[in-house]
Amino acid sequence: MSRKPTGHVRGNDLILTRTFRAPVGDVWESVTKSEKTALWFGRWEGEAGPGKTVRLQLAHEKGQPWTDVLIEDCEAPRRLVVVMKDDYGDWRIELTFTQADDTTELRLMQCLSDRKLAGDVGPGWEYYLDMLVAARAGQPLPSFGDYYPSQKAHYLEGA
Repeated sequence: MSRKPTGHVRGNDLILTRTFRAPVGDVWESVTKSEKTALWFGRWEGEAGPGKTVRLQLAHEKGQPWTDVLIEDCEAPRRLVVVMKDDYGDWRIELTFTQADDTTELRLMQCLSDRKLAGDVGPGWEYYLDMLVAARAGQPLPSFGDYYPSQKAHYLEGA
């Protein structure tokens, strides 16, 4: 089942959002507590804090590799900026959390070194954010095949 893409690219910034009927602190914990990130992204270990590096296991990637994640900035429960490095380059990801009434919006922004990377990176973040939604709701996790390659063209438009 192919899923409709929700994100967009503005300049070199890849931007995706998800909305939750939950307080901001609850959504924040889903993204920052190791036992909760393990449910949808991967567990992490180490001492967290601005300027510190933790180790993250990418549980849904081939071979479940570990990677270092630098916590560049953290303003709990409103903003988190992390940097990961891998064979494809640096991944600087900014997450912002905004609560209005009983709803919290999570906004993910990644500045791409090359806009053409959006065709691969965009569907990946769609997949992971939907994994977060499913994990929070206690639903079955989606399949990456529902996102890639079907969403690639959406993210490459205008690249």
